[in-house]
Amino acid sequence: RSGNGGKVRGFFQGGSTRVLDELGARIPEGVRALLAVPGLGPRTLGRLYRELGVTSAADLRRVLESGAAARLPGFGERKARQLLEALEQVERQGDRIPLGYALPVAEALAAELEKLPGVERVAVAGDLRRGRETVAGVELVAAAEDAEGVADAVAALPPVEEVLARDPAKVSVRVEGGLRVELRIVPPDAFVPALHHATGSAAHIARLRQRARQLGLEVDERGIYRRSADGGAEEFLPVPDEAALYRHLGLGYIPPELREDRGEIEAAERGRLPRLVETADLRGDLHVHSRWSDGAASIREMAEAARARGYRYLAICDHSRSLRVAHGLEIEDLRAQWREIEELNRHYAEAGIPFRILRGAEVDILKDGGLDYPDEILAELDIVVASVHSHLRLDRAAMTERLLAAMENPHVDVIGHPTGRRLGIRDAYEVDLDAVIEAASRSGTVLEINASPERLDLGEEAARKAAERGVMLCIDTDAHAPGQLAQVVLGVTVARRAWLEPAHILNALDLPDLEAWLRLPKGERARRGPGSVGKSGDSPPPGR
Repeated sequence: RSGNGGKVRGFFQGGSTRVLDELGARIPEGVRALLAVPGLGPRTLGRLYRELGVTSAADLRRVLESGAAARLPGFGERKARQLLEALEQVERQGDRIPLGYALPVAEALAAELEKLPGVERVAVAGDLRRGRETVAGVELVAAAEDAEGVADAVAALPPVEEVLARDPAKVSVRVEGGLRVELRIVPPDAFVPALHHATGSAAHIARLRQRARQLGLEVDERGIYRRSADGGAEEFLPVPDEAALYRHLGLGYIPPELREDRGEIEAAERGRLPRLVETADLRGDLHVHSRWSDGAASIREMAEAARARGYRYLAICDHSRSLRVAHGLEIEDLRAQWREIEELNRHYAEAGIPFRILRGAEVDILKDGGLDYPDEILAELDIVVASVHSHLRLDRAAMTERLLAAMENPHVDVIGHPTGRRLGIRDAYEVDLDAVIEAASRSGTVLEINASPERLDLGEEAARKAAERGVMLCIDTDAHAPGQLAQVVLGVTVARRAWLEPAHILNALDLPDLEAWLRLPKGERARRGPGSVGKSGDSPPPGR
């Protein structure tokens, strides 16, 4: 993948990009910052700077809205409109950073902090621990007796560019890439309550405090305790872990992803919290790419990476022929790919290796809702993922009809990244998502939670609504390289925030159960619903 998405990722992860570095000596800082606007490349930006004096986001908005940019030779109204929409997208997002870019930074920092002398434990907290799709910064909690010494050591770490604030138990810094990090340092015996409090959400914590008072208790970042009758002495209750804190309040353990005051406390009271899906529940990935289209690795390399994760199957879903920019496969190429997959599967079978590569394709949904391969080709595939990659600006009615038409095709198993959004880069296209979910329920079509860091699509609210309507979902990485298979954790996070259990997830099925499910006519899948095949069929709808 390349383009602005790559520039944004590079900026978040390293504080620089090759393009920025090359422009550094020639263009002011304020202008270079505008490269974060999707679709605004260095050549176009250079023209706007030289010919219209654009040096800030306000200048950019002015020349786009006034028509001055559109009047430039080769620019035009359409490009100006697209750039204005992209600028508005960046402004709406503000300083928030997608989960998939902030989490690796947070985990790397936590690992570095744990190496410091005197630090016993470090954990990610805040929005990041709860798995929100975008975050304003990174919150960490560390257990150490010498808070001041740890704060001094943190300020000297190589990624730290600036100390923003500091007090005896907390330090805020800015690291490379501009990400703000706040570290709370607490005594080891206060680590659990401090982590719980810092995780939030504020609404969840407020509800717990209310419940504690009803039980004659208090709960805060120091722990859970009972005051004496005169309001003086405090008797702290033991909290070796967060589960103990919830037990003191008469509740089952509530995982961080559910702590949003969206019914989790009531569910914990009734013993009806879901057994949330975990990464270890997944048996394979149903949407990855190879070098046959726009991937960076061979099918065998992707398969071996999947096997290293403990998977039992992998669906190779390279792009179809109309997506020329991604080297989509013509039918003869697809058949040649099948022969390679057959040879690899024969190798695994003869070696007694319990692993299978599925013949799949990510088939473009055309503008009229038709598919990029004929039905006779789709019928020969093990799994068909249908996705929208073009004509993203259709009106709501047309886009909705487009997706509904695709779902009515008996060979379409999965709708890939159903809203087309790219976090921080592109808004979702206009579509009636309720109608899409209803059609998926009626037709037996699976909806994907795409775990790519820039997608996380479906989002948590739509995924929860889909599961409540009896729609099966799958968690796929859309991986284009072996290392990207690990990004599945991001999709699992979305699923957990959606209250999903293994029974709601297609690729939590073992291979024989998956193949049996895929052999069912779609109408039969719709009648049976999630959990109808495999071992986990008794799970209730999420939140019930």
